[in-house]
Amino acid sequence: MLIRKATKKDSGAIVSLFNIIIDEMDLDVIKSLDRSKLDIVFQKSFETQEFLTDWAQTTVAVENDKVVGFLYGYSFENEKRINKLMHSFLKDAGLSPSIVIFSDPEAFPNEWYLNSIAVDPEYQGHGIGSKLLETATIVAAKQNKNKLGLNVDWENPRAEALYYSYGFRNVGLIILGDHNYNHLQKNVKK
Repeated sequence: MLIRKATKKDSGAIVSLFNIIIDEMDLDVIKSLDRSKLDIVFQKSFETQEFLTDWAQTTVAVENDKVVGFLYGYSFENEKRINKLMHSFLKDAGLSPSIVIFSDPEAFPNEWYLNSIAVDPEYQGHGIGSKLLETATIVAAKQNKNKLGLNVDWENPRAEALYYSYGFRNVGLIILGDHNYNHLQKNVKK
């Protein structure tokens, strides 16, 4: 398995994996939209340098030339402009530019925020998620952050236990849509 920085060519596979997370979030605004149009918004976002390397960092896990996992995150300071850039593609996808997909802040101050991490269900249980988590820690350190943060749904205690085993600790509560999430952080050595 290869872990590498994502490229524009990976965007379709990333969107497929990103949708696993989006479906679990169960956001009313997303349920009300044409998903094929929303996928255009996501794909255009993950084709930009801002999402891939500049304002955010997107990494993929590749097995036999297939993207089987990804992570996407950014420094707290970049969250608003990342969301604004994503929303700028609504009109291109035939959606109203007044729609707000992600309105709730997710990142905590002074952290590198792991917005998304997903592994293709057919490849789960082979250590890919662990490798991606290790990579997120390295990325956070390279971004000069001493904290790596993420949100975990209260309805996913298995994932929360996994994050605890990697040194994450609960530092707060966040509500996204109608779901409660624990905000976890891990210290990162620079």
